[in-house]
Amino acid sequence: MLIAPLDWGLGHATRCIPIIRQLQQQNIEVIVAAEEKIALILSEAFPGIRILPLKGYRIRYSRDKKFFSFKILLQLPKLLLAIRHEKKWLKSVIAQYHISAVISDNRFGLYNKSVPCVFITHQLHIKSGFSIIDAIIQKLNYKLVNCFQECWVPDLEGINNLAGELSHPHLLPDVPVKYLGVLSRLTKTNYSEKYVVAIILSGPEPQRTIFEKIILNQIDGLEEPMVLVRGLPDEKTSLKHPHVNLTVFNHLGADALSSIMQQSEVILARSGYSTIMDLMSIGKKSILVPTPGQTEQEYLADYLFKKHLCITVSQEKFRLQETLTRASSFDYHIPENVNYNEAILSKWLKQLK
Repeated sequence: MLIAPLDWGLGHATRCIPIIRQLQQQNIEVIVAAEEKIALILSEAFPGIRILPLKGYRIRYSRDKKFFSFKILLQLPKLLLAIRHEKKWLKSVIAQYHISAVISDNRFGLYNKSVPCVFITHQLHIKSGFSIIDAIIQKLNYKLVNCFQECWVPDLEGINNLAGELSHPHLLPDVPVKYLGVLSRLTKTNYSEKYVVAIILSGPEPQRTIFEKIILNQIDGLEEPMVLVRGLPDEKTSLKHPHVNLTVFNHLGADALSSIMQQSEVILARSGYSTIMDLMSIGKKSILVPTPGQTEQEYLADYLFKKHLCITVSQEKFRLQETLTRASSFDYHIPENVNYNEAILSKWLKQLK
């Protein structure tokens, strides 16, 4: 079976880990299609797994929030070419490696009529910030999603969902839509608290680096023990910093990251959806700072704040000390026992057999 996660940040790769793990437990050979950081994450989680190089979409974000949507639109031709390449690539790979089925996490071109193909996304409704553009994008989105056999949504059904209108729009695609629950590579365990805050950075450049610099410039004067995970799995150089109370890691595997997060009183992170699922799966308090201009993250942070699942602040107005003080008195309503629904994949595998 072929698994192919999108390359926008590391979250698409990490949320595929529970699915790959379940497939391997069923004695199914899994082949991954990925490159660079995504390939590194999954080879680390599954040593020896076969990885086929497949170029990612390589979308770059704007440094300026005002030009975010414009820069994404400028890269649309590149995105369409990548989707076209995926379709041709998959056709040859199915024949060469005898692929029986495909699970694509947000890679639109990875479908073929000769084998069952499933599309994973939490964004059935994509928010651009403009209602007319949203309607056009949704039609295009559904046209591509409907090329697959099924659509799997990593979220909870009903009012307790984590993605709001993104995963529960009024209009669904024509293909069957199934809700997977919360997909996370992390496991909840009891740890004693060691850090006041764990700073978990992620997402595309240049905003990852910009936010890192903002945080490092505001750490002076804070005496509480803190930990920073930079989200750079291929970085070999250590970060030089003068802050004795700050422990820094370029990257951590799932077990080490889970341990660090659960030893921390609060987690400071982007409001990427995979990060949110990780936080909910281990039941941690969080401070979410959306990537500037990324309407999905801005919507998610605001939606979860209204449900008292997190507090949120914009990167522009971010002040570390003030935000930590605010978090210490916030009335969090963290859900318990949110899980991945393995029955969806099991039923699909039974149908394939």
